[in-house]
Amino acid sequence: MKEISIIGTVGIPAKYGGFETLTEYLTKNLHDSYELTVFCSGKNYTEQLEIYNGAKLKYINLHANGVQSIPYDIISIFKSLSFADTLLILGVSGCIVLPFVRLFSKKRIVVNIDGLEWKRDKWGKGAKWFLKFSEKIAVKYADVVVSDNKVIQEYVFSEYGVKSELIAYGADHVIKKVLSNKIQKKYPFLSDKYAFKVCRIEPENNVHLILDAFSEYSELSIVMIGNWKNSEYGKELKEKYNSFKNIFLLDPIYDQNILNQIRSNCCVYMHGHSAGGTNPSLVEAMYLGLPIFAFGVEYNRETTQHKAKYFNDKDELLELLKNINDDELKIVAEDMQQVAKENYTWEKISEQYAELF
Repeated sequence: MKEISIIGTVGIPAKYGGFETLTEYLTKNLHDSYELTVFCSGKNYTEQLEIYNGAKLKYINLHANGVQSIPYDIISIFKSLSFADTLLILGVSGCIVLPFVRLFSKKRIVVNIDGLEWKRDKWGKGAKWFLKFSEKIAVKYADVVVSDNKVIQEYVFSEYGVKSELIAYGADHVIKKVLSNKIQKKYPFLSDKYAFKVCRIEPENNVHLILDAFSEYSELSIVMIGNWKNSEYGKELKEKYNSFKNIFLLDPIYDQNILNQIRSNCCVYMHGHSAGGTNPSLVEAMYLGLPIFAFGVEYNRETTQHKAKYFNDKDELLELLKNINDDELKIVAEDMQQVAKENYTWEKISEQYAELF
């Protein structure tokens, strides 16, 4: 049986993040066909399981994100070379060592380059240069490059002349839920119509644009969940908009049941991401059959197959909000769910990765 090593995630059981959820379902669906090993961050798991979903878990005592992600991924890569037939590397942080690895190893290397991380505003010049260089090395030295969105696939070909494999994310792990009395009592504002957004509070997710629009449009509430305390950007936004009667800014909710209850019952899902490829929170909202207003970048249009509603600035979003039509929203919701059921299921995604292995 072939041995596959999965590198570059915080680990499983998945708590948060697209790559973690991907790893959760790859191990669940493929453990009968492959010997799977997943590298996990010892800093994030107080209870360190040896086996989960039929996969062996190995722990590295570093954080999987930020600057430590580089040595974390590099150590995972070198440890994998001693036993794995194929290395699945999620993200490019540790790919800087691939030229050296290629000097003495012919192990199969599959790299999911993620969503052009070097373009994100949160990185300084040095970090952007490093991530772009790591991306270039990853594409050059991997046996297979995975793009999660057609726009990224086209970028990889135009930038590097390499044809990458297109594999998105699954979303059928989310379940539509009814709002319980307990949750309605805790969050009484959920009894009225509301828009909803969940994301990391970062400039490229256009949190400021969306909140600015809702501060001028008081006829609909917005409930937004995110890590407001993690940056000056988040703290400033919370201070600026928390006093508006139709704006409800909640701290992160990691309980999937509670999150699904709040998300399932919104009248419109706001997706402001402007960077990255196929975003997990977007495909999840699509699978739940939610009408979607998305920032009009090509990634989002491609993911939704041009069937959502789009805005590029505050005025365009305000125009959408002022012209909300229940019949039209119902059509958008049905289109979103149909696209998701055809394209974003974990069974399909797992089969595509299995073909690469």
